[in-house]
Amino acid sequence: MKTMKDYEFWFVVGSQFLYGPEVLETVATRAAEMAAQLNASGRLPCKIVYKTTVKTPEEATETIKAANYDDACAGVITWCHTFSPSKMWLNGLKILQKPYCHLATQYNRSIPDTEIDMDFMNLNQAAHGDREHGFIAARLRTPRKVIAGYWQDADVQKRLGDWMRVAVGVAFSKSLKVMRFGDNMRNVAVTEGDKVGVQEVLGWQVNTWPVGRLVEHINAVTDAEVDALMAEYREKYDIATDNLASVRYQAKEEIAMKKMLDAEGCRAFTNTFEDLYGMEQLPGLASQRLMAAGYGYGGEGDWKVSAMTAVMKAMSEGQTGGTAFMEDYTYELAEGKEYSLGAHMLEVCPSVAAAKPRIEVHPLGIGGKADPARLVFEGRAGAAIVVSLVDMGGRLRLIVQDIECVKPIYAMPNLPVARVMWRAMPDLKTGVECWITAGGAHHTTLSYDVTAEQMRDFARILGIEFVHITKETTVEKLEQELFLNDLAWKLR
Repeated sequence: MKTMKDYEFWFVVGSQFLYGPEVLETVATRAAEMAAQLNASGRLPCKIVYKTTVKTPEEATETIKAANYDDACAGVITWCHTFSPSKMWLNGLKILQKPYCHLATQYNRSIPDTEIDMDFMNLNQAAHGDREHGFIAARLRTPRKVIAGYWQDADVQKRLGDWMRVAVGVAFSKSLKVMRFGDNMRNVAVTEGDKVGVQEVLGWQVNTWPVGRLVEHINAVTDAEVDALMAEYREKYDIATDNLASVRYQAKEEIAMKKMLDAEGCRAFTNTFEDLYGMEQLPGLASQRLMAAGYGYGGEGDWKVSAMTAVMKAMSEGQTGGTAFMEDYTYELAEGKEYSLGAHMLEVCPSVAAAKPRIEVHPLGIGGKADPARLVFEGRAGAAIVVSLVDMGGRLRLIVQDIECVKPIYAMPNLPVARVMWRAMPDLKTGVECWITAGGAHHTTLSYDVTAEQMRDFARILGIEFVHITKETTVEKLEQELFLNDLAWKLR
């Protein structure tokens, strides 16, 4: 599987022959310098490669063709140092298949007061070159990210790096395979969806493998493999149970699922407590561990949240805040102190833990199997988002809500699962009304690393509806937005 460092972004600069060879040489030299300094900044997760200065329609088209078919190229970044007539970009932008960022900047930070003359003006025309270039993308309705500012500034570099992460997430999404152990939980609506339609738009290949095949792999795991994994458990977690047989069985499940996932090239998986035939336990610790290793997970067969969790983990590679499968479980409704308590039966990723997790064994009360081992912990405090992808019939809707995670206000010593507590924006009651109005699922992906702006960019690149619930959102404004969205999507 490719990592963030395996991808590169092509830096394509716009100009024309009007200004003569000396100007074009200067443009190329400066573009290469900018790429080198951006790479040296330490703020970009991937490498920028200066490819060329486009001067003709043929160059623009051939460059974009090459980008489309280069697997290492995760996106194209353009900038117009001089005036680049935008009609020469038209055919290229029409066939562009990679994420596209228009960096509206200029080589020099300031206007050189006493040195500025017409030679300087002819060379440094980004202020109107980028506007000409921007028009053609607007005319073609080409999805793109526009970032304006001085290229050496930290905020510009951070936004560029954040967009790069989104583009890598898109590349990851386009080749993502999801392994389903069994089907969806019976009679649940929101976890269903059009798998063919989703593969067409997002690239996800969602297929089912028999639970019996997993059982065969579980039974084939050796004691030596389990012993090695148990040693890792002891190093990373506090083992707060005497029922080591349960913990060892979870180790067998983890090893078996990882072997199957890796053999099929799958980076996400689902299961359901309604289909555990031949298994001794519902995977708890096993699922949590696989999520911590970067695999996406969805409970009750929810393949959409499984895939979205995998994508967001790929986008946040190397960051430390954490991303996890989540579910709103219950509310604290004391006046002025409203919170949501997020958890799941077993499966919350320990990447969001505030302290060292504990391995515990408790009855599950559902599924009819033996008591499963699981990691128990509290989530960390901090700003985060929760994300839900829903199938609206004919289109996908990506719903993002801003939240503020807090240390849980109760100890909850008898709650035997991992838990995260948060304030929903704009407040719990309004937030719940907005979430339900938009059709958001009960399963979500919670992330401290990925931002709402990045998820908006993800939706823009892939052409899906985006809904953002913020501290400024009201039910009335959201209802109007959803109404207009419905009209717009019906016209597509």
